Amino acid sequence: MKRLTHLLQLVYCIYALLVFAILTIIAAFALMLLIPFGKAKLSKRVLKVCRYWASIWYLFIGIRHKEIFEAHHNFSRPHIFVANHNSYMDIPPIVQLKHQPIRPLGKFESSKIPIFGWVYKAAVIMVDRSSPEKRAQSLRNLKAALHKRVSIFIFPEGTFSMTSEKPLKSFFNGAFKLAIEMQIPIQPLLMIDAVDRMHFDSVFSLTPGLNRVVYLKTIDVSKYTLDDIEELKEKVYKLMEEGLRRYRTYP
Repeated sequence: MKRLTHLLQLVYCIYALLVFAILTIIAAFALMLLIPFGKAKLSKRVLKVCRYWASIWYLFIGIRHKEIFEAHHNFSRPHIFVANHNSYMDIPPIVQLKHQPIRPLGKFESSKIPIFGWVYKAAVIMVDRSSPEKRAQSLRNLKAALHKRVSIFIFPEGTFSMTSEKPLKSFFNGAFKLAIEMQIPIQPLLMIDAVDRMHFDSVFSLTPGLNRVVYLKTIDVSKYTLDDIEELKEKVYKLMEEGLRRYRTYP
């Protein structure tokens, strides 16, 4: 019985990856068709293409996106979204947050993946840490998006939290420093089920089911200065940690 279960799991994962590849190729062609229309609304159109890509993929592989609001969220202004990160399945929900323009921060290395990298480059604000000049340009790109009232999405842990011992790794300062400098509120999110849909150990652990996103209380930063980064970071960390413990079991 266990051998049959493993075989079905493998078949499902291969099917899901094949659908992923086909949809990515279609999305790449769709983005090519958008280029002649100019840059004015390109970002919004790219986001729409990526949203369709993620929604259709979910439909074909039996995953359901759900948003839970524990507090009011003001959709009419830009935010810096921050979320926990412990699975590749944290990524598709981002483009399905359809209520306002939003662009995630993405690693430059991922843009080198054939075909997918081209779609990825069009959808995210890439951060290239290879030199001080490129890091500075990445920061300018983030600020430019916020000036255009486009929200940005950052995983403050920087990489996967690959442990079941505690909900979160420690946070880097970047998102909180940017929020204070730009006076942009922070919107903490929780990716509740992503690690159940696909464990960080292997892409062949993918399973169908619910993939929830929880909106926690928005954090106003108007009373914080750059001297208060640690205080702000700790406040958001505790809010997210308590939230994750409400939805999941930890030691």
